[in-house]
Amino acid sequence: MTKLNGVEITVNADLIEIIEETPDTVITLTTGKKIIVKESRQNVKNLVKSYKRECNSVN
Repeated sequence: MTKLNGVEITVNADLIEIIEETPDTVITLTTGKKIIVKESRQNVKNLVKSYKRECNSVN
């Protein structure tokens, strides 16, 4: 994902508790930390689903 300052980050999908658009997309982690990203809520959701699918696939 991309923070508002343009820095690309990787977020631990297992720690995501809430994703809000206020209008910025705010990801709240189970630790209470909040991260604001450029991607939409739906895009973050799709990235998490894709990641989970990849983790659960049998190679």
